Amino acid sequence: MFYYIIDLLGTVAFTISGVMVAMNKRLDAFGIFIIGFVTALGGGTVRDILLGVKPVTWLINSTYMYVVIGTVLFAVFFRSKLKYLNISLFLFDTIGIGLYTVVGVEKGIAAGLHPIMCIALGTISACFGGVLRDILCNEIPVIFRKEIYATACILGGISYFVLTLFNIKSNIVFAIPIIVVILVRLLAVKYKLQLPSVYGKEE
Repeated sequence: MFYYIIDLLGTVAFTISGVMVAMNKRLDAFGIFIIGFVTALGGGTVRDILLGVKPVTWLINSTYMYVVIGTVLFAVFFRSKLKYLNISLFLFDTIGIGLYTVVGVEKGIAAGLHPIMCIALGTISACFGGVLRDILCNEIPVIFRKEIYATACILGGISYFVLTLFNIKSNIVFAIPIIVVILVRLLAVKYKLQLPSVYGKEE
């Protein structure tokens, strides 16, 4: 139940993130809903499609759709107040990507995939909603430009498989990679850490 609640909180954070981007682009009401929906559920949908899951998770559990609809309405009506929630939303988003990374990894393991593919699946689960959001809004996805976002998910996935090499309880194996993702993401933002550029210094 705890992780399910965090999952829903992550859905809320991702939805609001999408709504704010859509409103900055001055999209109409339908466009705002679509961007919020894609941001929140896009990563899980891509993951389920890659795994051949039919139907995808949000079609089975309608709670996700209700949460997205309610959050879109909240974000639109209280958009002037959202600036005060930036820190909380960032934390929810960070917890969300940590959880979605491990969920994706475990789904990959259940499907019998190679560890590298499992880590890729976890990263897709956590990040692809934001990628789809940025593409639909005609932006280069943030994770491809500067922020250590997908890298945090990859490190979390690697730590998951390292822990499985030891005799550790399953709940700890589940929790520690989430913490790894969260810490890497927080430290990267706090200290403005970025992946090295292949283009050298800008002139």
